[in-house]
Formats: sequence, C-alpha cells, structure tokens
Amino acid sequence: MLDLVWLIPALPLAGFLINIFFGKRIGEPWAGWIATAAMAAAFVVSCLVFAGLYAEPEESRVFVQTLFTWIPAGDFSVDIGLYVDPLSITMVTLMVTGVGTLIHLYSVGYMHGDPRFARFFAYLNLFAVSMLLLVLGDNLLLTFLGWEGVGACSYFLIGFWFEKPENGTAAKKAFVTNRVGDTGFLIAMFVTFLTFGSLNYSEVLPMAPGLAEGTAIAITLLLFVGAIGKSAQIPLFVWLPDAMAGPTPVSAFIHAATMVTAGVYLLCRMNPVIAASADWVPFVVALVGALTAFLAATIALAQNDIKKVLAFSTVSQLGYMFLAVGCGAYVAAIFHMITHAFFKALLFLDAGSVIHGMHEEQDMRRMGNLRKFMPITCITMIIGTLAISGIPPFSGFWSKDEILAFALQEHPVLYAIGLLTAVLTAFYMGRLVFMTFYGDARWHDEPQPSDSSVVHAEHLPDDFEPHESPWTMTVPLVVLAVLATVAGLMNLPFHSVEFLAEWLHPVFGENETELTLSGLEATIASLVSAALCAAGIGAAYLVYLRKRVDNTKIELPFFAKGWFIDSGLAAFMGGPGRAGFEGVATADRVGIDGAVNGVGTLTRGVGQRTRRIQSGFVRSYALSITVGAVLLLAFLLTRLVALG
Repeated sequence: MLDLVWLIPALPLAGFLINIFFGKRIGEPWAGWIATAAMAAAFVVSCLVFAGLYAEPEESRVFVQTLFTWIPAGDFSVDIGLYVDPLSITMVTLMVTGVGTLIHLYSVGYMHGDPRFARFFAYLNLFAVSMLLLVLGDNLLLTFLGWEGVGACSYFLIGFWFEKPENGTAAKKAFVTNRVGDTGFLIAMFVTFLTFGSLNYSEVLPMAPGLAEGTAIAITLLLFVGAIGKSAQIPLFVWLPDAMAGPTPVSAFIHAATMVTAGVYLLCRMNPVIAASADWVPFVVALVGALTAFLAATIALAQNDIKKVLAFSTVSQLGYMFLAVGCGAYVAAIFHMITHAFFKALLFLDAGSVIHGMHEEQDMRRMGNLRKFMPITCITMIIGTLAISGIPPFSGFWSKDEILAFALQEHPVLYAIGLLTAVLTAFYMGRLVFMTFYGDARWHDEPQPSDSSVVHAEHLPDDFEPHESPWTMTVPLVVLAVLATVAGLMNLPFHSVEFLAEWLHPVFGENETELTLSGLEATIASLVSAALCAAGIGAAYLVYLRKRVDNTKIELPFFAKGWFIDSGLAAFMGGPGRAGFEGVATADRVGIDGAVNGVGTLTRGVGQRTRRIQSGFVRSYALSITVGAVLLLAFLLTRLVALG
C-alpha cells in the first residue's frame, strides 16, 4: 500500500488540470464536485498509506518513493521523491486531505453563484498539491518548491475577488512579506548542501548529530527566519490579518489549518539540527513564540471583524506551537497543530456561515441573537470556542496544556506568558460568541464607517432575516465539531494512551524533551489553567451580555491598531526604508554599474584608437618594422656606450 503514495498529490493535480482547462465548460456545481472528489480520493489513499506504514515495525517506518530525477548537475542531484514517515503521513491524512476535503465540500455551497466558481476550485486543488509536496518532499529543495507553491496559491486566493483594490493590496502584502522569510530558507539550503553535500532528509538528518555547533546554529536560525514568515510570527505576522480578504474557505484551509503551520512542520522535521545547535537557539524560538502568542491575543481583544478576531487568534495559536518547539516538545507542537487544524477550521467555517447568512456582513457589532436563526452554526461555534479556550474535555485543553506543562518545566517565565495568553484567548472567543449569537439583534443598526478595518454588507433590506447555511456547509461544521471534541484522545497525558507520542517516536527520538513534572504538579497546573480559562469566558459574559464593565476599557485603541506594528512598518518602509533602498539603487547604478560601464568605455576607446594602426597597407607595416628596428638598435648602442 505504501507504493500508492504517488496518487496522493496526483489526484488533486488531476482535479486542478480538469478545472483549469475545462472548468468553464463544466460549470457550477460540477467543477466543485470534481475538485471535492479528487480531495476525497486523496484522503482515502492517504488512509491506505497510513495503514501500510502502521503495519511496519517502528524502526522501519520510513518509506521513500523516487519518481524521477529532477536536477542532475554534476555532484548536485535532486530527485522528485516522496518521504513517508509518521510525521508526514499524519499531516497528510488528518490535515491536508482530511480537513481539506471538508473545506472543499463547504466551498461548493459557499461559492455558489460566483462567476469564477471553477477557477476557485482549480486554485484550491493546486494549493493542495503544493502543500502535499511541501510535506511529502524527500529533500529540502522539493519542500521549498511546495513552500513557494503554497505561497503563490495564497496570493491567487487572497486576491481572488480582485475587483476590490484592498484585496489585491492584501495579496501583494502577503507575497512580499513571505519573500523575506523565504530568503532565510533559501540560504539555509545553501549552507546545508555545503555542509552535507546533499539536501535529502534521509542523508542529512542521520548526519546532523555530528554537526559543528556554529553550522547548526546558522542553519537553525535561517530556517527559523523562513518559519517566522510562513507561520506569521513577530515581526512578520502582519500579512495574515490582511489575508482575510480572501474567501472564507481559503482562510480556513490555507491561513488556519495548513499553510501557516508549514514553519512549525519544517522546524520539527529538522529537529536533529536544532538539537545540535547551542542551548540558546531553542530558547529564542520559544521566546518569539510566547511573545507572539501574547501580542496577537491582546490585538484580538479589540477587533470587530469576525474574521480578523480569528486571524489574530491563529497567529496566537501558532505562537504556542513555536513555544513547544523551543521547549523541545515536538510531539506537543504536532498535537496542537492537529487539534488547531480541527477547531480553527471549524471556527473559520462557522464565521463563513455567519457571513453567508448575514449577506456578507462581518461586523460583530451588527449581529446578535443569531442562535435563533442559525442553530447549527451556533452550536458548532460554541464547541470550537470551548476547544480553543482550553476547556476540558475538548481537544484544545489537552494539546494546549501539554505545551504549558513543558513550558513550566523548561521556562517558567514563558509559562506565565502562555497561561495569561490562554485566559485572553478564552475572553476574546467568549466575546465573539456573545456578540454574534446572543443579546439583541443589531443587524439593522447603521455601520460605523470610522472603523475601516471591518468589512460591511453593502445593503441589508428592511425585511432581512439571517438564515442557516445549506447542507454542503453545515455537514463539514458538524464533522469538524466532532473532531474538535474528541481529538484529544489521540494523546492523553497517561503513558498507556499517549498514542501520538508513540507513533511519532521514530521521528523525534531522543531529541524530544522528557516531561519530568510529577503527576500531582501536572494535574494542579491543568486544573489552574482550566479554571482561569473558564473565568475568562465568564468575564466576557459579564462584559458583553450583563454589561457590568464598560467594554471600551478593554478594547483599547492601542490593541485595535495592533500595537501600531503594522502601521509602523508601513511608515518605515514608505519613509526611511524607501530612501535607503533608493540610496542602495543609486549606489548600484553609479558605483557598481558605473565602474563596469567605465571599464567597458575605456576598453572600447583604447580599441578604437589602436585599430588605426591596423591600416591594411603592407608599406605601412614595413615602415613600422623599420622604425621599430632602428629604435631597438639605438637603444642597444646607447646601453653599450654606457657600459663601455
């Protein structure tokens, strides 16, 4: 069954080709059903491959399928090969094809009536192909190809509704910001090849423990720069909130469940290199993760656009994953990555259902009381909120608390930041639910034009009433709600039921930090965390339903403006940054180009003058030889006289 792995990317690739060439002729809804069927078939094949790998002994759970040679260049050779191990097949099965199939099905209903319906599904299938190459690639260059592919598809889909200038701007912002991080990844590949003579994981990873510390530091930090860009960490997180300009299924699939976790996957994949670096390097990873988690959570407190709240929440949850990687808790990072894919995809799709039922209105201040009109959306949104808030027994409680337990053991200060972030998460998610589904109906209130960051419906008729979404949208909500509830069972904190840890052991081995907290300490920490998170939801209830506290004292302009980081970067790039770049361009044009052009001009001038000697007349050449002979004879006679 392992030999079937090539079908996993081939099936969505076939869906892409069918829709890109024949999509207009096929039309709606069949173009969507073809794309969905391709993803569902890829999910079935990935389950078969998963079963085949599970049947192998633990020490043999690595399978490489080489399809063909991509780049043969002397000693440098790169194959198109697929690398199947517990880490890659887990992500492929649960996240890329599993969640991806549900989001494709949801999109059939969500994109109904869009004039570019078939193109949307072509892009979505192409993204799935790129993500599968990123995860399954057997070498860093193939991973980088998938890395750039998902970035390109993200650009296409963020700006899918390009009629609005702000959507095109958001797409360009995401593309450019990610190029900053990609430069780090690219240089890391150069250093890796110079060090190991290969980019293949099967060759690089076994040799990593003998790596010189300085080289390991360089590779790790360069890969971390790439991860910061793709996974939206400080300071390169500014692109992700603007990426919400794309259709909501894109936000769920690309900007929550899959692409944005690529940076975490890359660091986990290269864990032997991280282990060979200095101790302070993982701490830097953990510190950036913890600070990003806290920063994004504070910003989410003051957002009024339902998708922007979830966007900053995604940035915050990704920070938790980096905190886990920095603590050496790789299994916890992957565990949270999986549970996050379930509950965050659910939350985004719920938000899309709300937007669909509210005629594209995204301002939570114009919602309220939607539970009566959208009961399925309301119930599933509450389940997703409880999961992300870390309320037991939902999945987020188990994965988040495992990260906090490692942080408590390794870096108590970062644990405190993570715990505070968890409370803030519970508060702003409670705020989202209460403002959207409870209280008085506010959809006929006038929009507040002063807040340009919120997307408003163009017009709501006087007799407007919200409505529940069609079955193609609600079925994925129910399935994801079930997964968000029970996914914690895959890695409960008891030795006999740590299934995920046992499954991933061949990937991380001794590089996984051992949790040495006693059972009592871990239990107390979990109870404290759960109680504080429940209190966070209770506080949101008091503020937004009971009105016991003025919400403006919490929704500070400083938070609403994102700590002015985005605007500060924009001001710098448009002012001193632009001047600096123009100065560099001038130096390049005048200095480097001037020197090169000057040498060329000098050479040309000398040549033009010298060629006059080459007249083509024999008598001129004879005269030149005679004059030269006379001068040489005169020189020799002069020297003889001087010596005599």
